[in-house]
Amino acid sequence: KWVEEDGFEERVKGKGLVIRGWAPQVLILSHPAVGAFLTHCGWNSTLEGVCAGVPMITWPMFAEQFFNEKLIVQVLEAGVSVGAQAIGHMFGEDKCTVLVKREVVREAVEEVMGEGIEGEERKRRARVLGEMAKKAMEEGGSSYLNVRLLIQDVIKQVNHKESIEEDSECGS
Repeated sequence: KWVEEDGFEERVKGKGLVIRGWAPQVLILSHPAVGAFLTHCGWNSTLEGVCAGVPMITWPMFAEQFFNEKLIVQVLEAGVSVGAQAIGHMFGEDKCTVLVKREVVREAVEEVMGEGIEGEERKRRARVLGEMAKKAMEEGGSSYLNVRLLIQDVIKQVNHKESIEEDSECGS
């Protein structure tokens, strides 16, 4: 509603794009014009960002997203946090209750897009992770082989179950 009332779509015509409905995130992240990815750190988005080889700006909201943020920022060193925090654990809640100010978001964008040594190294790591992910999915790669083993195991389990059922039918 606000997009139409505020004239947002008209203002960005020719320099931006409004996507209604489900956005083709993988396709978008794979575009060479994408310099970084502002993500809520859901697992699918985290994997898509890594596979696309783009550095990430992390803004987790709840649940495991805070752990995924630590993976992106601290372990993989391929992202910058906006500083959202999980509060309310003692009440069984996992939600972001810290207000993230626009200045902090601007600083995170500038940091992740920065040209300095640290920014260039972050971009390089993100690219390398993307290349590693692509190799893992290619024929002979670790993900390819693991999915193949999973399929073989499922087939084996189904065949085993069918043979047990046949044996029990013959014995009755």
